[in-house]
Amino acid sequence: MNDKKKFENRDLKNPKEGQLVLIDGHAILHRAYHALPPLTTRSGELVNAVYGFCTILLKVIDDLKPKYLAVAFDTPKPTFRQDIFIGYQAQRPKMEEELAGQIEKIQKVLGVFKIPIFAVEGYEADDVIATIAKRAAEKQEVIIVSGDKDLFQLVDKRIKIYMPIRGLSEAQLFGEKEVEEKMGVKPNQIVDYKALVGDASDNYPGVPGIGPKTAVDLLEKFETLENIYRSVDKIKNQALKEKLIKGRENAELSKKLATIINNVPVSFDWKKSRLGDLGSEEALAILRQFGFKSLIGRITGEKPKKNKKEEETRQEKLF
Repeated sequence: MNDKKKFENRDLKNPKEGQLVLIDGHAILHRAYHALPPLTTRSGELVNAVYGFCTILLKVIDDLKPKYLAVAFDTPKPTFRQDIFIGYQAQRPKMEEELAGQIEKIQKVLGVFKIPIFAVEGYEADDVIATIAKRAAEKQEVIIVSGDKDLFQLVDKRIKIYMPIRGLSEAQLFGEKEVEEKMGVKPNQIVDYKALVGDASDNYPGVPGIGPKTAVDLLEKFETLENIYRSVDKIKNQALKEKLIKGRENAELSKKLATIINNVPVSFDWKKSRLGDLGSEEALAILRQFGFKSLIGRITGEKPKKNKKEEETRQEKLF
């Protein structure tokens, strides 16, 4: 069977093969960029992140067989979390120019693939994804593609996370059970967990002196951060009790920062998000422009005539 058929006619009878897939654009773009060595076009443009992102995109489509697909990106503007806490993400290095210069290219590719892009100033891609996922899950199963564990808090019976676990050669689908096995807490306790332990990558503190094991033990007993503080006087471990009391303000701030909101002003159109034929002439033309012969082959079913080993090695590093 021609492989091109894999990317057409997504109106499948099995609802598990007809879900909406939402891709966390910046998270996957970063992973692609750092997984591959520099790759340039004939004109010298750097496109390793573009190649990696497209490779991941095709794998996601092949693995999950979505009926609908969309991508969310962050914007350069500060978000409401910086208004709450000026130090939020303050320690993160500025995006490398070599990566930043490829964002427009991948968005152009998504445009010719007719895959919609969502980004709202003042909000992170996580918030946009959560808003769309919450609404969409009323009608359809939703799978979010990301390497960001913050998104575990969105997992429920209708929303799952498809997450790379080694490079991107292996990925795991996380439902409620898998999140609890991985994190030690339920999805709806993720924000409480992060309120206690903090997040070094986002630069918010949590409660000083409380690590993952203690946080899990506390949430197993009290379930939520609010319940912990309602019962703090009953905690027999005096040192732990003092840490919690002293760190209460930090904990409450951290919970606000960790909570992904789901009421972003964004409009989602099911028709525009329906996955179509990726093998249009316009789409194949831009892939040729970037020199992505192996990706064209995956869409059309044509095998690349040379450098097959090199292309396979690149994909191994991604997946």
